[in-house]
Amino acid sequence: MTTLAQLAARPVQTNGDALELLDELALHLYQSLADHDYDPAAIPEVLALTLGPRASYGTLPQTLEYACRVLKPNLERTDEEISNLLAGLAGRYVPAGPSGAPSRGQAHILPTGRNFYAVDPRAVPSAAAWQVGQNLAREVLSRHLSETGAYPEHVAISVWGTSNMRTQGDDLAEIFALLGVQPLWHPQSRRLEGVELLPLETVGRPRIDVTVRISGFFRDAFPHLIGLLDEAFTLAMHADENPEQNFPRKHYLAELEGRLSDLPPEEAEARAMYRVFGSAPGTYGAGILDLIQQGNWQTDADFAATFVNWGGYAYTAAEAGADARDDFRARLSQTQLVLHNQDNREHDIFDSDDYLQFFGGMMASVRSLSGTQPKGYFGDSANPQRARVRDLKEEALRVYRSRVVNPKWLEGIRRHGYKGGLEQTATVDYLFGFDATAEIAHDFMYEGIAQNYALDAENQEFLKQSNPWALNAIATRLLEAEQRSMWEAQPETLAALQNLLAESEGLLEERGERGR
Repeated sequence: MTTLAQLAARPVQTNGDALELLDELALHLYQSLADHDYDPAAIPEVLALTLGPRASYGTLPQTLEYACRVLKPNLERTDEEISNLLAGLAGRYVPAGPSGAPSRGQAHILPTGRNFYAVDPRAVPSAAAWQVGQNLAREVLSRHLSETGAYPEHVAISVWGTSNMRTQGDDLAEIFALLGVQPLWHPQSRRLEGVELLPLETVGRPRIDVTVRISGFFRDAFPHLIGLLDEAFTLAMHADENPEQNFPRKHYLAELEGRLSDLPPEEAEARAMYRVFGSAPGTYGAGILDLIQQGNWQTDADFAATFVNWGGYAYTAAEAGADARDDFRARLSQTQLVLHNQDNREHDIFDSDDYLQFFGGMMASVRSLSGTQPKGYFGDSANPQRARVRDLKEEALRVYRSRVVNPKWLEGIRRHGYKGGLEQTATVDYLFGFDATAEIAHDFMYEGIAQNYALDAENQEFLKQSNPWALNAIATRLLEAEQRSMWEAQPETLAALQNLLAESEGLLEERGERGR
């Protein structure tokens, strides 16, 4: 039998070596199939060439046959994205298909370009999502325990609707896992019937208290899941357990005692149980982007006021958007750890304002209301089998090195002309906004952007020709970061940016005169 080391023709000594080799073998299989134009008849030859004629192939022949007969033809139908878009605009029929992310192994959603429908809300979280959610919760608590020596009592997480459609409920599953609550599915339909409290002995640690900030789209798409979350929190808070091993109950009892002197018992109990917050009914967003874009902020208190005013409405099984801004403010003031998850690698934290608004906004609010910088963990479940958790600063550095100042990305984005300049501006704006809210950028990151975006001769010339407005915006934003003491610029860099700003304003004036 051929061993991995024989296939690799090199030592395979660690798990990392084995994983690297398996990736290489898988790539070789598909490259060999491509050489045969994905002809199913070539599968035996391809397997023998890659793994040896005497190897045990297991289910590989069936997998490769599926790739040849189903996956490749469906991938080749991407031109239907254009044809179906035009059909829809003309009022004609567009075929329907499920939503999801092909990059996470959901090949059943192909071909793309269909009128997608969401997952069955009654089947969220799925059994697969429950496994991912447990892994994320385990990674979060293990990391916090190793860094601080204790489990966090107060955790806050932002939850979006679109990502939970793609994952079928990873975020919900993680919340349940942190609480020590297990979903219950109907054995035949696999639809959710409720939740049950796992015994503390099974959980093996304290139950963690979680504050959930849902997006407006989640509120609208999954109203029944709000009731399910409410059921989970109620089970944990009313469990007859030692409060030192059940943090939701510990905090519920303390809050209830503090409110009973001022409120009727029913209202005091309801407010002590608020854990799910979001925008007021019919409204959306977190409001942070407007502050960043208009420069209408001075301190963290400005972010906190906006974040609470936009998201401080409580959602339970009985209440849909009760004004609970004081309660939300109190919950954030006690938060020790802020969480957010990403389920794919098709975008990152510096190419969308939603990350800085929800994740960054919550970090700034906790810092302002508690007086200390909370920990921020970023969950990466792009590979559901290997979900991992990074510190937010680690994630920022990873994205900065892999994309933001990656010469290949910059070269590629320049091929898009005006839009390429716009994408560069957006990246600078989002990094600035995330640093303003979450304090994650180092001086060298701003310096790198200044050198690669604004002061690099090739990129500067590209922006002057294709999008001088972007050049002006980038220089303005970098100088704003320096003025706000977010970045201690090198003197020569600062002088060069100031000169560039003046030059870019001249370019814009010239463009304006030509337009007249």
